[in-house]
Amino acid sequence: MAGSILIRRLTIIILSSVILFSCKKEEKWTTLIDNKLSNWDNYLSYRHMVGYDGSVPKDKDGNEIAPVGFNQPGYHVFTIVEENNEPVIRISGEFYGCLITKEEYSNYHLKLKVKWGDKKWDPRKKLLKDSGILYQSIGPIGEDFWRSWMLSQEFQIMEGHMGDFWSQKMSAIDIRAYIPESVMCSVADESQPFIPFGQGAQTGFCMRSANYEIPGEWNNIDLICFNGRSLHIVNGHVVMALANSRNFENSNSLPLVKGKIQIQSEAAEVYYKDIKIGKLGTFPAEYEKYFN
Repeated sequence: MAGSILIRRLTIIILSSVILFSCKKEEKWTTLIDNKLSNWDNYLSYRHMVGYDGSVPKDKDGNEIAPVGFNQPGYHVFTIVEENNEPVIRISGEFYGCLITKEEYSNYHLKLKVKWGDKKWDPRKKLLKDSGILYQSIGPIGEDFWRSWMLSQEFQIMEGHMGDFWSQKMSAIDIRAYIPESVMCSVADESQPFIPFGQGAQTGFCMRSANYEIPGEWNNIDLICFNGRSLHIVNGHVVMALANSRNFENSNSLPLVKGKIQIQSEAAEVYYKDIKIGKLGTFPAEYEKYFN
């Protein structure tokens, strides 16, 4: 009898521990989407035209045109629609700009789903649909070529190119990739050594290792960032391993390991849902092989 009681008590303790662990695991996620976009600010710059050269746009008299700015009403570029009674962010793409988290983040796992809409605007009417997740975002907005985003690292969201990397402004990072040659782009590959991209490097662009996008469907995106390392993951496939995230101030290299998250509006209609973020205390062991 005593043995049976002891076994039952141990069973209860084990089950309680499992339940508690499961709850803690679930509680680590913070949802970043609701019907009011309360976790985000937004910024709009301009409607860019074909042939834009990166300069501040000017009117017919040569005067600089101001960007639309922060949280301006009436433009409806960033709105919430519902799918199966759940909030979905619709980005019309009509203006260049972004959603920007109100909080800064470091050492995290970001998860979301993305799907393309149908509309495109100049200057991308004849080009691929484009957006992106900009992470470790710091400093003034509008510093990049398109006058629309902050200094950051980019997880490219683009037709056929989900998971590519772009450097924004003065950022740099090292990626396991083949070296770029002549007009050919560098391509990420876990078999290759880490080489630099961005400020001070030969190029600020690297292609993902392979195309795992599912056209016309919701695509699962995972971004893992920890102490300067990051992973770009598309539909469960690691498409790029990055390390030594940094930026430059007065030619000095500084670690870039904390910042806001931006979601781009880039002349294409796109939808995002199930956005959540979880803090990491350690780098996930299952991904260590990409950095050894």
